[in-house]
Amino acid sequence: MRISFLAIALAPIAFAAVPAQAQQTDSYASGAILRGDYVKAEKRLVAKLNTQPRLPEAQLNLAAVFAHTGRDDEARALYADVLAQDPVLMDLPDEQVVSSHALAKAGLRRLDQPTQVGAR
Repeated sequence: MRISFLAIALAPIAFAAVPAQAQQTDSYASGAILRGDYVKAEKRLVAKLNTQPRLPEAQLNLAAVFAHTGRDDEARALYADVLAQDPVLMDLPDEQVVSSHALAKAGLRRLDQPTQVGAR
């Protein structure tokens, strides 16, 4: 099954995915994530996952929230759970098709990258 998704790159930490049909209602909290309102995004995503516990697009977004708020272990657990499920194909805005597994692996790679600190 192939589902159309809009993926949001939340550089440099993680990817978040949201179904294109959910953009108007923002049920996957992509707007809150982009605004940096991680408290609101987390509440919305936790509520969504309470009704649909293994929804990859909600799990990926919540993992991004966790990564942005310094909860790397929780983010890793969500990415691992997405990887334990069957992959879901996602259509990205640039017409690329990527699986939920690829997004989870990218999120894990970002978590494992050392933080770069610049000095002048």
